[in-house]
Amino acid sequence: MKAVELQKAYDPKDFEERIYQEWLDKGLFSPKDNDSEHYSIVMPPPNVTGILHMGHALNNSLQDILIRYYRMTGVPTLWVPGTDHAGIATQSVVERQLLKEGKKRQDLGREKFLERTWEVKDKHHKTIKKQLETIGASCDWSRERFTMDEGLSKAVRECFVSLYEKDLIYKGEYLVNYCPHCGTALADDEVEHEETPGKLYDITYPYADGSGSITIATTRPETMFGDIAVAVNPEDERYKHLVGKTLKLPLTDREIPIIADSFVSLEFGTGMVKITPAHDPNDWECGKRHNLEIINVLNPDGTLNDNCPEKYRNIQASEARKLVVEDLRELGNLVGEKDHNHEVGHCYRCHTVIEPYLSKQWFVSMKKMADNALQAWKDDKIKFYPKRWENTYSHWLTSIRDWCISRQLWWGHRIPVWYCEDCGNMMVLREDPCECDKCKSKNIYQESDVLDTWFSSWLWPFSTLGWPEKTVDFDKYFPTTTLVTGYDIIFFWVARMVMASLEFVGEVPFRDIYLTGLVRDKQGRKMSKTLGNGIDPIDVVNQYGADAMKFTLSYMATQGQDILIDMNSFKLGSRFANKVWNATRFLLMNLDDRTLVDIKDIELDTMDKWIYNSLNEAAKKVEVSMKNYRFNDGASAVYDFFWNDFCDWYVESSKQKLYSDDAKVKDRAISVLLDLLAESMRLMHPYLSFLTEEIYSKLPNVSDQLITSEYPKFTEDRRFEADTTLVNCMQDAVRGVRALRADLQIAIDKKVKVVIKVDNDFVATSFFKEKKDLLMNFMGSSSLDIDDLSEIDTSKAVPVAGIGFESFVFVREAIDVDKEIAKLEKDLQKTQKSLDGTLRKLSNEKFINNAAQVAIDKENSKKAEFEEKIEKGKKHIALLKTL
Repeated sequence: MKAVELQKAYDPKDFEERIYQEWLDKGLFSPKDNDSEHYSIVMPPPNVTGILHMGHALNNSLQDILIRYYRMTGVPTLWVPGTDHAGIATQSVVERQLLKEGKKRQDLGREKFLERTWEVKDKHHKTIKKQLETIGASCDWSRERFTMDEGLSKAVRECFVSLYEKDLIYKGEYLVNYCPHCGTALADDEVEHEETPGKLYDITYPYADGSGSITIATTRPETMFGDIAVAVNPEDERYKHLVGKTLKLPLTDREIPIIADSFVSLEFGTGMVKITPAHDPNDWECGKRHNLEIINVLNPDGTLNDNCPEKYRNIQASEARKLVVEDLRELGNLVGEKDHNHEVGHCYRCHTVIEPYLSKQWFVSMKKMADNALQAWKDDKIKFYPKRWENTYSHWLTSIRDWCISRQLWWGHRIPVWYCEDCGNMMVLREDPCECDKCKSKNIYQESDVLDTWFSSWLWPFSTLGWPEKTVDFDKYFPTTTLVTGYDIIFFWVARMVMASLEFVGEVPFRDIYLTGLVRDKQGRKMSKTLGNGIDPIDVVNQYGADAMKFTLSYMATQGQDILIDMNSFKLGSRFANKVWNATRFLLMNLDDRTLVDIKDIELDTMDKWIYNSLNEAAKKVEVSMKNYRFNDGASAVYDFFWNDFCDWYVESSKQKLYSDDAKVKDRAISVLLDLLAESMRLMHPYLSFLTEEIYSKLPNVSDQLITSEYPKFTEDRRFEADTTLVNCMQDAVRGVRALRADLQIAIDKKVKVVIKVDNDFVATSFFKEKKDLLMNFMGSSSLDIDDLSEIDTSKAVPVAGIGFESFVFVREAIDVDKEIAKLEKDLQKTQKSLDGTLRKLSNEKFINNAAQVAIDKENSKKAEFEEKIEKGKKHIALLKTL
């Protein structure tokens, strides 16, 4: 057999793209059907509005790890990819393009605008797909879906019409959240509330009979043109006698009554509240209770409309507010003004301030479906990882409101409702009609609004598999197994998918819900364009490789915690990939003139049994980590096995055999090493997919494709506890000596004499003697005595305690103790001087008050470093003085 030459340097660019294409060409991402239970995941569809960010990289890396693992266990495994049309976001991209051309969507018309939006969608989709391929996502591209493809469009229609037929969808004039910039209504959970600085204005409303006035407090005086009443609490003794009186509405010629309603706070402001039903949710409810008139004062673009005095019409609300305040001040009606922070809703897409707005919209009645979804969780039909997110899920479902699903956009699923202009008939249909089903008129038109993006997304787990049709994929792979997504969309998406699935299919859409943490920068800040702290996953791949990125993210993905990274963080995965490459290269260089021996014909020695036991335990740890979604535990298990156990201990221990003069010894050693190397590649494949596939293809002892090979399984016949105990004892002895050498800074090329005194009942005495040469090599010792009779004088050696034994290291052979003490004491003085300088700086108030936090943190870091160095130095000096 000839040696296999791997390139000297690990360079993922040499093979990652080639290997991915090979997987695609062979159809290896598609499930191989058999009668066993399936494993399936639907990819959370990224929006077709841009490129993938590190959150996508994390999410899809973890999904890929799961998919590759279960594929290798032999179960039919399906990962369905897809993208989301992202109504508001995608339309905004196109409208911004048009704005640069001096145009609006209305200039193009609906049909031409949609043609252009499809072009943008196609461009972005191509980029996203290429990015997913670049990071190694092993999803089944033959089953790729889009939320506006033909099949999903049919599912959306079926859903809408079905809910309408069940009286769970209705249309009505209600107060909704409205974004003037996007020009559309938003659902409650699409509004982001944040504390915003503002003003609280005290305004007098005079009595109509001229007998005086009252004072109300408001943060939005420009909406006073929609005031219908002023309300007081019926228990407020100050105002009981005023209920029923009439007020003059300032800046208008209207009069409004004083009414009593218990929603008014006795403590807030003056205890009197102006009631504006068309522009405040609480006022809306109050207006319904008292059957009050409703006056809308806003246009859809956020300007004041014709229900306001002419002076204020067609002016943005924020600007109109300034005019109203100034006019009230001139009239003497503004009697107070103070700073006031309050919660203000903003659009989740463009961050424009949301206006409560009265309009006709379509809604889904949610209570019944929410109760079912809540019960499914209580019945343990779905399980959250981490568990604490159950509270968010249950809280949202118990406090749910009806869902406003209509959007005043052009891009999206157009609502399947048609109206007859001749007889006024409304038709809600699964297929486009040609005429009115009542009067047969051809003069019909479709509802202009589209559906909320989430209305298609909530069907994703089953619509992607063919619903409402009865398909082979639906029968085989639904319900799906796992959902991997971010915790920030539990209510946007997760809960809604559970509701929709129970409503339309009668089952939950998935069993396990793994919620990833957020990817943040090293300072703990969320990555954003504004901060300029984002990391492009493709930049990571270009610099370190896809495997390095996936391994690093999984290694850092501690369940329930956010991930703090920068570009340098990915050196972790890169170093590990390099280690795997170099170790493999070393072993494959030793194949010259070797004859492989069937592993079944080899009688394993203690070191062999120990490493197979370690591999067995690593496989078990990975299995447990996969079942419990503890990705960092699985990554740590494969890392520790390959780098520590296999490379640092087993390969090093095997070098004596590899360099033996006995050909049979060499053949045996390389055969075991290659068997372990092949299993190691299978063990690591979910985490280092490209690298392991490339190496596996070079191994002379395997012929299958790694991606579909069998994953290592924990088996009882590979448990070698007694042998493992012996090797563990050897490792303890070696680590003790190595730690002492490190403490005393004994150079690696300096040899030391070592004596190991063992207890009478120490289990590894014979093993230590058998492996004496190996122990000496690991310890860097010039001589080694294993003494169970306590005859050797060790009074001038440094003792290192172990369990059942004690090592004695004669360090004077390696270092000049007196000279070393003098050097350490000099270093100690120098470090103490540096520490004193840092302490003076940190005790300087001027520095603390004026310096940037980064500079203060740097000084604190130096302080900790100096203190640690001093502590270690004192410890070393004390130790040396005992010799």
